[in-house]
Amino acid sequence: MSEVFDIISKEALNNLFEEQRKNNYINPEYYRRFDVKRGLRNADSTGVLAGLTKICSVEGYYIEDGERVPKDGKLTYRGINIENIISNCEKENRFGYEEVIYLLLFGILPTEAQLVGFKQLLANLRELPEDFVEDMIMKVPSKDIMNKVARCVLALYSYDDDADSTDPANVLRQSIQLIAQIPVIMAGSYQVKRRIYDKKSMFFHQNNPKLGFAESILRSIRFDKQFTDEEAKLLDICLILHADHGGGNNSTFTTRCITSSGTDTYSAIAAGIGSLKGPKHGGANIRVVKMVDDIKENLPDYTNEEKLREYLKKILNKQAGDGSGLIYGMGHAVYTLSDPRAKILKRYAEKFAKEKGREEHFELLSLIEKLTPSLLAEHRGSNKKVCANVDLYSGFLYEMLGIPRDLFTPLFMSARVAGWCAHRIEEITSNGKIVRPAYKNVNVPRPYVPIAEREENFGMPNEYISIEER
Repeated sequence: MSEVFDIISKEALNNLFEEQRKNNYINPEYYRRFDVKRGLRNADSTGVLAGLTKICSVEGYYIEDGERVPKDGKLTYRGINIENIISNCEKENRFGYEEVIYLLLFGILPTEAQLVGFKQLLANLRELPEDFVEDMIMKVPSKDIMNKVARCVLALYSYDDDADSTDPANVLRQSIQLIAQIPVIMAGSYQVKRRIYDKKSMFFHQNNPKLGFAESILRSIRFDKQFTDEEAKLLDICLILHADHGGGNNSTFTTRCITSSGTDTYSAIAAGIGSLKGPKHGGANIRVVKMVDDIKENLPDYTNEEKLREYLKKILNKQAGDGSGLIYGMGHAVYTLSDPRAKILKRYAEKFAKEKGREEHFELLSLIEKLTPSLLAEHRGSNKKVCANVDLYSGFLYEMLGIPRDLFTPLFMSARVAGWCAHRIEEITSNGKIVRPAYKNVNVPRPYVPIAEREENFGMPNEYISIEER
């Protein structure tokens, strides 16, 4: 593809891009003038109310006399506190992700018999169509697992005799099948990436229907198929915490938005995957890991609080790190005092760090969590409450599970498919209206100029002409 651009000189290409940039410039003042809800957020950073849901609630503040008041974060699935779901799984020493899938899709907790049957259904549905691995996964490999999975999801459309039907029962069938198959596609895509791009051996293990979701994932990515019960249950906790996060997060809203057009399930879920890939969304967990790598590389005494504080200042000032000015793993659009997912994962991270001899790494993450709020307040000149988010500790836990970095975001995606599917079904059954927000045109009228009369670089926008002069 890049060879096409070799025909154009670098100077000409730069001129084209400069022209494009000028013609797409919008004066930032216009956003304030027309009260545009940038990022679909109100002026106080609360989300614009775009719909109603019974699936998931994300709470991090309350409104009192028109002001946002911070509070400890709370996450509920179908009205049930996530902390209660996790604590019950811990108490009974059992896996819980399949139960959460059932809860999100059907709105109720399954009985023991229903859960056994549902687990078996998911296990049997992991099998991919005949020759799918060879034709769709092994051919045209990708460096990026998220892109490859999205492509494979779209390919599954061709294997479905009733692919376009949006009848809720049919969508439910497709949803359960995708929830079961996507982790298998993820593992296969990773193996092919290892072989083609990393020049390492790849291995494909046959499905073992006796294993649950987390167990099957660990088995599929390890050459010897071996894992401990403790490892599988830790991954299960991660899957539970990533299963859903309300209708307003970018990937779920994308899925609902696409769904509202009446499109098929495969297109809607592929769109969700594309959204989650972004570094401002699901891709943030790998950014945390890379940020920590950078700190360790440039700050030998990284558990020294004062030295770490100074280095974090450099990151905020774009003098260190990846130059973004962001301390990854800190801050959230909704949570203020705490992210319940981060609190749970931190507890597990501390426990496993002691077992694996990674206490210093855990101490570094804890210091980042401790120091960042005051540094951000000083840097921004704001007292806005900032807390650690789920990404600060999730990558560290994945590392201790021996999960390769290529799979950090895909694992998040594999868990979130359950939430996307639940929201897709709710959108179909409860809304029925295509999502269509408005965009105001702030260009100025101009005449059409015949081609023979056009001057080079004609059409530069006059952004200095006020809107009132139209």
